[in-house]
Amino acid sequence: MRASLVLALIAAIAVSAETAGADSAARAEYLGSYDWSLSGPKFGGFSGLEVSDDGLRFTAISDRGAIVEGSFFRHDDKIVGVRAGPIHALKNTEGRRVGSPESDAEGLAIRADGRIFISFEGMHRVWTYRDSLSEAAWLPRPPAFAKMQMNSSLEALAIGPDGALYTLPERSGRLTRPFPVYRYLGGAWTQPFTIPRRGEYLPVGADFGPDGRLYLLERGFSGIFGFQTRVRSFQVRADRVSDERVELETSLGTHDNLEGIAVWRDARGDIRLTMVSDDNFRAFQTTEFVEYRLNR
Repeated sequence: MRASLVLALIAAIAVSAETAGADSAARAEYLGSYDWSLSGPKFGGFSGLEVSDDGLRFTAISDRGAIVEGSFFRHDDKIVGVRAGPIHALKNTEGRRVGSPESDAEGLAIRADGRIFISFEGMHRVWTYRDSLSEAAWLPRPPAFAKMQMNSSLEALAIGPDGALYTLPERSGRLTRPFPVYRYLGGAWTQPFTIPRRGEYLPVGADFGPDGRLYLLERGFSGIFGFQTRVRSFQVRADRVSDERVELETSLGTHDNLEGIAVWRDARGDIRLTMVSDDNFRAFQTTEFVEYRLNR
C-alpha cells in the first residue's frame, strides 16, 4: 500500500474517532480517570466491577482468578484516591485456590444480601460465593455454555430488578448475528431474547442501573490505534429488549481496555458509569477507573 494511501486511511480513522467522541459528549459527561496501581504479581487484569450505592466502595475481580475490595476517595466529583484491601485468590467448589484453566473470571454481580456471582471463561460457567473468601458453589450449566468459543464467552454478568441473573457471550459468531442473552431465574437458565449487534464492538461488562435499565459495556479494538468504548442501555422486558440508547461512545485511544462497569446514582440524582480497565498484566497498559455522568 502506498504511503499516501496509508496516511489518508489514518486521517479518515482519526476523523471518525473525533466524530464519535463529540457525539457521545451530548449524552455523557466525562468526570475523570484515576490510574490505580499496587505492588505484587496479583495486581492487574481487572475485568469485573461492582460499586456500592453511594459510590464509595467497590469490588473487582481479575481474569487470573482473584478478587479485591476497596474504597474510593472523592473530591469535586472525581476519584482522587483508592484504598484497597488484600487481593485474594478465588476458591473452587472444594475450597482450594482456583487454578488454570478455570481461573478466567470475567463478569461480577453482587446481590443486595452480599452474595457474589461470577461468570468465567475457559470453563464457561457461573459460580456463586457467600462472600469473597468462601468456597464456590455451582449454578446449573446449560448445554449452550459448553458450546461457546474459548476466550469469548461469559464476559458480562448482571442482576436485574427481579433478582434474575443475566449473561451473554462476548462473540455472537457473525457481525450480523445478535448476542444471545441467558437469564437465570427460579433455578433454571433460559435464553429469552437477544441484543442486536452494532458494528464490531464486543460486550465485556454489564450492570442494571438504579433506573432499571440494562447497561452494556462494549469494547472496540483497532491495534496500534488502541481501544474504543461504547455503552448502550436497554429496557428489559420478559421476552425482549427495547428503547436502545447509545449512552457513551469514545474516540480510539481515549481510555485503556475498559472491561468492568458499575452503574449507580450520585447525590445529585444523576446516573454514574464507573468503569475499570483490564491491563492484561502488560507494562504498556494501565489499570484505570473511569467515570462519566449521564445527561438526561
